[in-house]
Amino acid sequence: MDGWQLGEFLRTRRSRLRPEDVGLVPYGDRRRVPGLRREELAQLAGVSASYYSRLERGHSRGASPEVLDAIARALSLDEAERRHLHDLASAAQHRPAGGRRPAPERATAAVRQLVSAMTDVPVVVLGRRGDVLAWNRTGHALYAGHLDPRSPDRPAERPNMTRLVFFDAHTRELYADWPQKAKDVVGNLRLAAGRDPGDPLLASLIGELTMRSPEFTTMWSDHKVRVCDVGVYDMRHPLVGVMTLTQQTLHTEEGQRVVMATAEPGSASQSALILLAQTVMSVDDTSATPKRKRLTDR
Repeated sequence: MDGWQLGEFLRTRRSRLRPEDVGLVPYGDRRRVPGLRREELAQLAGVSASYYSRLERGHSRGASPEVLDAIARALSLDEAERRHLHDLASAAQHRPAGGRRPAPERATAAVRQLVSAMTDVPVVVLGRRGDVLAWNRTGHALYAGHLDPRSPDRPAERPNMTRLVFFDAHTRELYADWPQKAKDVVGNLRLAAGRDPGDPLLASLIGELTMRSPEFTTMWSDHKVRVCDVGVYDMRHPLVGVMTLTQQTLHTEEGQRVVMATAEPGSASQSALILLAQTVMSVDDTSATPKRKRLTDR
């Protein structure tokens, strides 16, 4: 399976290049495949055609970092795609032992302390598979006020960000440009799959998304990878209206992501974000029940 992912990634990246894009002379209109031929890509990378063909069949044993970098340059890969290629090649060489269910992820005490301290800034902690491990009250109100705020504390009930984006009506409505948000989360999931191909829970998540969502299947089959450490999104919140927010991500040593949302200083979006934080704090000071009712009231 891991070798298949390597081969599919190479084929899709090769198919998007035309001979004229890389300084080669095209052979008229008789090309039977989109993009470059294997022989052409091998020539650009400085490897034999038979060696590159083996890579596309998923046989990466013996592929050195230098060879992989040469292929990445020939394919005009960006930095995220180059790292993904190395991850896939490594996974194809060292197939992990299966059968063991990973232990539930947990945010460390230090990360939880950071999240709690940032009361005015929406913060969400995501695990390696996109599971919500923790959020502060403003983060919960911004992204998922219709869900139980205590759900991240119960591993079996944790929201998953990719599931929310594709299956949750509230989340779809939240993003004005939903397709762009969907592509971003799929690109991040591709990176996660390359880094940890033996994770059975990750494989199960991808299988579920593929079976239930034709939109996900189309985006997933494109093999695009994305590092979305900074993203700007127009969000339509049911309480405070439209906001343009910048989502920035910090990475922990455990491979988890701390996502924070901010707005341009002095903007209407910042005022709306402040209003959201104040509303959450004031309602939460009286009762948790009115808070949840108001956040789901449209």
